[in-house]
Amino acid sequence: MASSSPLYLGLDLSTQQLKVLACSSDLEPQHEEIITFDTDLAHYNVTKGVHTNDDQHQVYAPVAMWIEALDLILTRMQAKGFDFSRVKGISGAGQQHGSVYWSAEAETILAKLDAKQRLVEQLSPAAFSHPWSPNWQDHSTQAECDTFEESIGGADALARLTGSKAHHRFTGPQILRFHRRFPKVYEKTARISLVSSFLCSLFLGRIAPFDISDVCGMNLWDIQGGKWDETLLSTTAEGEPGGVDGLKARLGPVETEHGKHLGAVSPWFVERFGFSADCTITPFTGDNPSTILALPLRPLDVIVSLGTSTTLLMSTPTYVSSPSYHMFNHPTTKGLYMFMLCYCNGALARESVRDALNKLRPPPATDPWASFNSTALATPPLGRSAPTDPAKLGIYFPIPEIVPNVKAGTWRFEYSTAEKQLTEASGWSAGDDARAILESQALSMRMRARPLLRPDAKVNGGKQQPHRVYVVGGASRNQAIAEVVGEVLGGVEGVYRLDVGSNACALGAAYYATWALERGVGEGFEEFVGARWREEGKVNRVAEGYTEGVWEAYGEVLEGFEEAERRIGAK
Repeated sequence: MASSSPLYLGLDLSTQQLKVLACSSDLEPQHEEIITFDTDLAHYNVTKGVHTNDDQHQVYAPVAMWIEALDLILTRMQAKGFDFSRVKGISGAGQQHGSVYWSAEAETILAKLDAKQRLVEQLSPAAFSHPWSPNWQDHSTQAECDTFEESIGGADALARLTGSKAHHRFTGPQILRFHRRFPKVYEKTARISLVSSFLCSLFLGRIAPFDISDVCGMNLWDIQGGKWDETLLSTTAEGEPGGVDGLKARLGPVETEHGKHLGAVSPWFVERFGFSADCTITPFTGDNPSTILALPLRPLDVIVSLGTSTTLLMSTPTYVSSPSYHMFNHPTTKGLYMFMLCYCNGALARESVRDALNKLRPPPATDPWASFNSTALATPPLGRSAPTDPAKLGIYFPIPEIVPNVKAGTWRFEYSTAEKQLTEASGWSAGDDARAILESQALSMRMRARPLLRPDAKVNGGKQQPHRVYVVGGASRNQAIAEVVGEVLGGVEGVYRLDVGSNACALGAAYYATWALERGVGEGFEEFVGARWREEGKVNRVAEGYTEGVWEAYGEVLEGFEEAERRIGAK
């Protein structure tokens, strides 16, 4: 007998794919579906989900492709027997910063969709003033970024206000460039959505508001003031008829209520796929905020994503800005912020050190990391045989880095904690590099995250340490990496390998919809998920984390590490 228990959908509109995941009330995944743009929608001629114009440094995607992907993914689910009538709530996520430009006819078209026709045939091109969406990889807005920072008093001031310095991909600079290049098209634009609110709009049958977390990726939102910044709006509305008021009308509202019931699903979905008429649409957020919702991330826990790049995510009650990282409003909890720190050099840096070591100490063919791991773990912290020895500090950037903003290169230093003296080192071996590369990446994260780790008297005597350190991504299965990262960051409760599958972003969105529809009065997201989420098979404790004396020793060299970064930045 078919089940009638409720299901909740989470969607993830990423650069290369559209994913849908359905979960049950107990937060267990029940169905997953994926559309890959390059292959499933090959007639759009995209590569890795986008078109590029190298001369203009542009990266963009066809909006119609995303709409057709939604048609296709739901059709495939229907063909497999998925029962849409069981879906009680829907949320989703979109690649952050991208923008979609609606025409004046859009709302009318969305409200009168014909269930006998596909979405893409009705919406594209009539519902849009511009058929393309700038992608987060776009680098065409340097002049606009300069304008943004000059208008507000520099990168520090912009980060303090909006949570980030000006970035090429951020929506404010992208909108400014858009109406500089296409003023007549801009005049015909009635509304502007983020990718997340665009996808939400399709389900809602009207243009959806921005989410309180995703709006922080625009360089326009005063995070602590909880409002649009008038100076930045004026900068973006440069020369626009109607000025700031016209831009505000195009942007529309920001939904500040977490878990808000925005309305019922559009009748088009009810008639075409059999959704229940009372299926509720909740806010859609950005892909990074949605990802943290799939993980049991309590305040002052940290996630270290060890992929091609390296990313640190943390939920914190403390707002401290810097041009080096990003701060966002938390997607579900008022008074919390999401901290995000991204590095270009992650796996590539670790692998280059590993490869150099393997030439000297060939590992077994079955494990290319064997020599690296054994050497890293056999080397004492900071390469010191005795506490009075100088600490070995290395910085390894095979490609140019953004945190700090420096060219590619490798630098090695020795630092005396007694004399607070940093000198360039010589005579290092490839073995010394094995531990130093791991310490270097973790020291950079610790140095920048430290202001966000508010001392907690309940945590190890009030030291600025995370509770748990979670490691995710391909390199999280490397024991040496997990151990060293945990020792440097000092997770009091240990280091945990986390595996929630490959669709964490869609899963987080499904969790959001479940919480929005089933929470008790006053029940917060963390409390709700904590009561239903089961660690078995998803979380494994893999390292101690905090080791007395070792974490403190790493803290003593942070000043030297900061000085090393200053020096390489000056070269």
